[in-house]
Amino acid sequence: MPQDIEFHYIKTNGITLHVAVSGPTDGHLLLLLHGFPEFWYGWKNQIEPLVKSGYRVVVPDQRGYNLSDKPQGKENYTINKLRDDMIGVIEACGNSKATIIGHDWGGAVAWYLAATKPEYVEKLITVNIPHPRAMKKAMLTYPPQWLKSSYILFFQIPNLPEKLLESDGHKRMKKALTSSSKKGTFSKENLNKYHHAWSQKGSVTAMLNWYRAIWHAELPNEKITVPTRIIWGLGDQFLSRKLAKASIDYCENGELVFVGEATHWVNHEQPKIVNRLMLEFLRKSHSLK
Repeated sequence: MPQDIEFHYIKTNGITLHVAVSGPTDGHLLLLLHGFPEFWYGWKNQIEPLVKSGYRVVVPDQRGYNLSDKPQGKENYTINKLRDDMIGVIEACGNSKATIIGHDWGGAVAWYLAATKPEYVEKLITVNIPHPRAMKKAMLTYPPQWLKSSYILFFQIPNLPEKLLESDGHKRMKKALTSSSKKGTFSKENLNKYHHAWSQKGSVTAMLNWYRAIWHAELPNEKITVPTRIIWGLGDQFLSRKLAKASIDYCENGELVFVGEATHWVNHEQPKIVNRLMLEFLRKSHSLK
């Protein structure tokens, strides 16, 4: 973890987001978007290598997470609102566009931003998250994915998921991380940091509202036109690798790289490989170290 991370609050799209920032102010802007149930800390292994390569790295706690605002109601967590939050962050940084890097739900926001507002996106890197249309097609035609995604249906139930996830010091949430990752990926210290983020008032409901708003998502018809690299840990127990392969069909200029000995949490488990794959892709058009 770099020691020179600064923390700021950015007003965007009617809310305030807590944001971790590091790197030279004149560096190419990278926006790193975390997924469920993480917060900015989920990118701890990527920040320093990217900064050392000359990039300006901005990592928000997304809407509903950790120290960012948590508006009530699932209608405040639709994908277009989540996208517009990030457009506001880009503009607040004094930029007209950024390279977007997203994992899990953060990757879904990244896909949607690149598909519907490509003028804000220089390059796109997604980590273990399929293109939204590839996901929908799989849910309609590929039964094994139904089982992998069954937890989404549970999250639709009012109140009960919150009670279970918050009980016993967020024991089930911690278990969800440790049981779906390689042994030792999430240390006790890491889990304590997550517990602190989840303990913020309204956090768990806000995080679940991302899932509860999913049925109102407007899926983009546009192909991804910006250069795209998909990084995918092969051992993902939530998402089939078929989704990764299908996602390439929605990209005009896309690359897919599978990473072995890794799960859904590949950026935690294989940080050196993930960092190398990111920098290799970024340097193709950037004259940096």
